[in-house]
Amino acid sequence: APAWTLALLECVDARGAPPHIPARLPGRLSCSPSPRTERAGGSWTELGMWGYLSLLPAFLAFWAVSGVWTVFALSVANKTVNLTEGFPYISLCGSYPPQSCIFSQVLNVGAAMAAWICILRYHQLRDWGVAKWLNQLILWSGILCALGTSVVGNFQQKNQLPTHLTGAFFAFFVGNLYFWLQLLVFWRMKSLPQPGAPWIGPLRLGLCSVCTILIVAMVVLHSWPLRSASAACEWAVAMLLFLLFGLLAVDFSGLEGCTLCLQQGPSLSPPPASPMFLQAQL
Repeated sequence: APAWTLALLECVDARGAPPHIPARLPGRLSCSPSPRTERAGGSWTELGMWGYLSLLPAFLAFWAVSGVWTVFALSVANKTVNLTEGFPYISLCGSYPPQSCIFSQVLNVGAAMAAWICILRYHQLRDWGVAKWLNQLILWSGILCALGTSVVGNFQQKNQLPTHLTGAFFAFFVGNLYFWLQLLVFWRMKSLPQPGAPWIGPLRLGLCSVCTILIVAMVVLHSWPLRSASAACEWAVAMLLFLLFGLLAVDFSGLEGCTLCLQQGPSLSPPPASPMFLQAQL
């Protein structure tokens, strides 16, 4: 029996037709825009409804924000954190049961969605002509951010502090790098599509800048130590990163869906002998 291998995963535009996929690029995820009109300066005006893939980043932002604040509310309600002693870190709120279980689940699901968003973004940037090495650097920084988020949720601060801090480094520092790299790509390649309103780019630049400043402030304040101020910076950084992921909904607005196709691969066993071959042997 022939073996089947993954050959093609393509995005379908809002017109319902898959984009053209060159024969020399099997296994490609091709992301093409929905019908739009292009304004001066490379920005787009939306003509149709957004596809469901644009809901994925928005749902990630909603899921993560509501999840971590639910964990905060539970930790305050059952008095595992005391606000009179100072504002707690996110990790401290998620260190004790029962909210630690919710914390792990929220971050695990969020990490899975973030990883899938990074993969879709990788193929979208590739279709837009971004260099392979730079695109792969962006992809792996996003994957490491998602992995670090999962590690933070599963290795609580009070149980595995070194592992927890490693995950936090990937989630915050590498996660911030992920969005800076994307801004760098769009700054260097002026020909890339610019979905959404013209203010989306400056907004992302502002959010990344504030996020970087708050990360530095978080580390400095923690070392002084001004733990409550450092914890407030940590919460602000987390909200900004969730918002930056949510803004990718604008870039995914032209993607209606993904189609998974399979093509026959090389057989695992030699093909059966033909009757003509058998007759010649006899």
